[in-house]
Amino acid sequence: MSIADEAGVPNRAAITVFIMLATMMSTLDTTIANVALPHIQGSVSASSDQITWVLTSYIVAAAIVTPLTGWLTERLGRKRLFLVVIAGFTLSSMLCGIAASLPQIVAFRLMQGAFGAPLIPLSQALLLDINPPAKHGQAMSIWAAGTLIGPILGPVLGGYLTDQLTWRWCFYINVPLGVIALIGIWMFISDERAPRGRRFDFLGYGTLALFIGAFQLLLDRGASQDWFQSPEIWTETLIAAISLWIFGVQTLTAKQPFLDPALLTDRNFITANVFGFFIMVLAFSTMALLPPMLQGLMGYSVMGSGMVMMPRGLGTLAATLVVGRLVGRVDTRAILATGLGVSGYAMWQMVQFDLSMNGWPVMISGFYQGLGAGLLFVPLSTLAFATLPNRLRPEGSAIYTLVRNLGSSVGISLMQALVAQNVQKMHASLGAHVVASDPVARAAFGPGLTAASPAGLASIDAEINRQATMVAYVDDYKLMFIITLICLPMLLFMRKPRGARGEPIHVAVE
Repeated sequence: MSIADEAGVPNRAAITVFIMLATMMSTLDTTIANVALPHIQGSVSASSDQITWVLTSYIVAAAIVTPLTGWLTERLGRKRLFLVVIAGFTLSSMLCGIAASLPQIVAFRLMQGAFGAPLIPLSQALLLDINPPAKHGQAMSIWAAGTLIGPILGPVLGGYLTDQLTWRWCFYINVPLGVIALIGIWMFISDERAPRGRRFDFLGYGTLALFIGAFQLLLDRGASQDWFQSPEIWTETLIAAISLWIFGVQTLTAKQPFLDPALLTDRNFITANVFGFFIMVLAFSTMALLPPMLQGLMGYSVMGSGMVMMPRGLGTLAATLVVGRLVGRVDTRAILATGLGVSGYAMWQMVQFDLSMNGWPVMISGFYQGLGAGLLFVPLSTLAFATLPNRLRPEGSAIYTLVRNLGSSVGISLMQALVAQNVQKMHASLGAHVVASDPVARAAFGPGLTAASPAGLASIDAEINRQATMVAYVDDYKLMFIITLICLPMLLFMRKPRGARGEPIHVAVE
């Protein structure tokens, strides 16, 4: 008998509090480390493209482990799995805080992402389980609000902890939260195992995970290794290609493959996955690019950069509260088009960024970007599963989450690599046009400095690099603006949902 079948669930409020505490701890880590990246970079002596591994390692690990949640629940039971992942997440958070080198912090972030991956699907399933069907809407509202609190508070809390203490407290903060959640779940949640489902396709899953890992390494290491001039990059490309080929063969020939081929015949599901991949590229790339831009080029403190990034989370929260009332009443494709339009407007505003601006353009564009993202997440999930048969929804949900996480990690790596590459190009281009006799160039030298002095040359070179870096960031924002325009025609391939009124909506929230 499931908990939902009982006449009453004892300690329902306490269970809700503790599982949402664990969930918020997980979602907090999607943004809390972003504003501290420049400080972490200096502490572990990493380059600008290497430091993004701190973000992408967490996302990739979460993407790979999330599809295992159902299988792990069947083997370990819900309570035991909750205890294992919270304990592992708390321990790996502490290890991230004491890490002394880049390899160490990346390894511990991989652990953190792997242990944190089951928390979102487990918490959603348990909240539905302990509440009667009549209260499922209210339970999902609580769950959605809880998953959004972490990303909203992350930049500000991360900035405050880094300013007042050290960046290491961005990870240490999880230790007391994890201990409290661990005690509460151990006390109040019953131990219950789900019935065993069909056999898990470890070959298909393993080759897909290997492809994702090799592909991500290729993107993360490509810029520093001069791309395909390096044997390492060729090796990673070969591993990724072979793994993808084996996964494809396994999917088409196995009796029970990890990815049911029937999923590939659903037009809504395929289009939503492609669309969602690019949306996550937009959403997470800007979160990774803004902190180093604000702190490195514009002189913001860690706390200051966190404050000007906070409106993005507020925009997402505002949109999420509204979009739930619109889905089912308004054509979902129209909501998606509106969200994409708002996101495109935000990216167009970011293309106008320059070194002389104050914080308002960042806050306004961030609010609009969050608003657009909030209008996209729920309707996109609705359309992804609208025409999918019930038997395919568990696998479809795993693939959908995996593709979105892959979009996040690929976007961060690719955009950061483009920044590093474009800085070099723009530095050479701008430097070629600097003439010492030019009044603008003389003003850049500073008082008492000339092109004949080493200090003067260093001063002008620093200014050229500063301008080149800003141009490189703006070029990334231009590319993201173009991506929003490319996504618009995809809406034409989606079919309007025809499900029964009141049918549950399957939502994936980051």
